[in-house]
Amino acid sequence: MSFNLDNITRENVKGLSPYSSARDEYVSDGSTMVFLDANENPFENGVNRYPDPQQRGLKAILAEQKGIKEENILLGNGSDEVLDLLFRAFCEPKQDNIITLPPTYGMYKVLSGINLVENREVLLTNDFEPNVEEILKTIDSNTKLLFICSPNNPTGNSFSTKAIEELLNSFSGLVVIDEAYIDFSSEESWTSKLNEYPNLIITQTLSKAYGMAGIRLGICIASAEIIAVINKIKPPYNVNQLTQEKATSRVLDIDAVKNEVSQILAERAKLEEALKTVSFVEIICPTDANFILTKVDDATLRYNQLLKKGIVVRNRTTQPLCANTLRFTVGTSKENNSVITALKELSK
Repeated sequence: MSFNLDNITRENVKGLSPYSSARDEYVSDGSTMVFLDANENPFENGVNRYPDPQQRGLKAILAEQKGIKEENILLGNGSDEVLDLLFRAFCEPKQDNIITLPPTYGMYKVLSGINLVENREVLLTNDFEPNVEEILKTIDSNTKLLFICSPNNPTGNSFSTKAIEELLNSFSGLVVIDEAYIDFSSEESWTSKLNEYPNLIITQTLSKAYGMAGIRLGICIASAEIIAVINKIKPPYNVNQLTQEKATSRVLDIDAVKNEVSQILAERAKLEEALKTVSFVEIICPTDANFILTKVDDATLRYNQLLKKGIVVRNRTTQPLCANTLRFTVGTSKENNSVITALKELSK
């Protein structure tokens, strides 16, 4: 594999200079400077000033925790913005294509449609692993991005390290590993191999393990060269002040996050054991995430029955390889007990 970032960056992006905002030119250092450069309202209320467009304080904490450099991080308004920026930086509309591996996260396909980029789907194998041979056959000179969700949504499993390494070594485009659920997995994050693969991009989020879905904070981790390209097209103030403050407070409270993850994993095990006793549950898929995918006798029937009992799960039966499946997110102990009670009642 010969990876050359210049070869896959869009021509119009190569010549761009990122917008230079007032806060790019001078970042407050906490001193009593008189700021008259950004046409802001001068009356202090906590959010009358523009936020740091590069989120330096938050990046510094994340970089230290993840064992990488600040220059390897780009933050976005949720992972969806990060993913959209990848399309806009590297995929020429009506010309290039991406590869996705259904069943998988649905936004990859949505974003390909929005950006007029062909989405080539290569189904996972029956045991929910990447079909490396078929993926390599599907790649052509216009294939720019390969999306790998691991642990995978909606199946929950982490993909084979060997399979992913083969794809990284064989593909001259960008391999995007979506690690939204990595904190619930026993597998190591691919951030540990960032320096080994110049075409590796990792996306993470504060929405799952960190419990910050409401603030919309997505993380992109890649080489400094890739991050520099994406920064060219990033909106100047894409992560607002309140999000930066809330995210900083949360990532610093790492013990609380670890404690919640431990509780979720314990509850996941409890829910798995309970599902084994439910008569209409046929298969419980192995999971490395904060949810469990199950195959049942009639997913639509069981979904509606649970709704009537006040419980909302996800019916994934329309997804490839997921006929008659329900996805159960792991909740609190009280919530999981309610689910278990409802399932036992329906199982009679």
